[in-house]
Amino acid sequence: MRVLITGGAGFIGSHVADRCLAQGWEVAVVDNLSSGQRKNVPDAATFFEIDICDAAALDTAFSRFRPTHVSHQAAQASVAVSVRKPAHDATINILGSLNVLTSCVTHGVQRIVFASTGGAIYGEVPEGTRADTDTVPVPQSPYACSKFAVEKYLECFRIEHDLPYTILRYANVYGPRQDPHGEAGVVAIFCNRILDGQGIQINARRRRGDDGCVRDYVFIDDVAAANTAAIEGQLPDPILNVGTGHETTTSELAVLLQKHLDRTVDVQPNDRRPGDLERSVLNADRLTELLGVPVDIDTGLQRTADWFRRRHQTG
Repeated sequence: MRVLITGGAGFIGSHVADRCLAQGWEVAVVDNLSSGQRKNVPDAATFFEIDICDAAALDTAFSRFRPTHVSHQAAQASVAVSVRKPAHDATINILGSLNVLTSCVTHGVQRIVFASTGGAIYGEVPEGTRADTDTVPVPQSPYACSKFAVEKYLECFRIEHDLPYTILRYANVYGPRQDPHGEAGVVAIFCNRILDGQGIQINARRRRGDDGCVRDYVFIDDVAAANTAAIEGQLPDPILNVGTGHETTTSELAVLLQKHLDRTVDVQPNDRRPGDLERSVLNADRLTELLGVPVDIDTGLQRTADWFRRRHQTG
């Protein structure tokens, strides 16, 4: 098995790379390091510092590594950025992805696994319900639109070029190595600010002062496991939700992280952030059926807090 991972220097992609190497597979990472970090790339992986928007360079990487499988994680991943810069989002997430799909066809890749979004693609999920893969997507941000577009392109490439695919619709992923900078990764942002003794803000769900948005938080180990299972062809479903099915408010997240970091900081209300959904919870029963019970939020946050604490202590 020879697996090429786009975005493999990033938070999710680097964990996928680690797990693929642990399986005994050969791994190559493609990343332009715009948000990923070179230190995240495992020493045993071949590294190509390439932008997926550079079709010629990407094709050269495919020619040199000759992957049998591709895990496509590279993306512009911020909803807020996509709202401000929709063309920028589309250039990376749609045009860049088309370059990846085209190289897969050209070089006879046996399967592509695509990192889509369950946390954004379904739109608002009503109280008391969980979005499943039969739920009609209602993307409400340019980011969600771009991910949904690539899902449709994948089906076209399957029909026209016989390219097998698996789509993994992620809930809100968290865990060690998550980037606390920029506008994504609330768990990482909260961890860093709590450890630094700084206050944190709760972005409103509807009105300033409420408990914040409701999300399904899934631990990175479960996401990496879903990717390797998909690469191996163990997931019969073309589309799979990768989440827990349990909801957590931003306020609850703040309480749990302060407990696990054994620190108390000032918590202030903030306005709603443009593009944010009020509630997003996935039906992950099929994931549990196929791969077992996912890590619960309390255990996952404890592991994450421990990692950030160790990093904070070592500077």
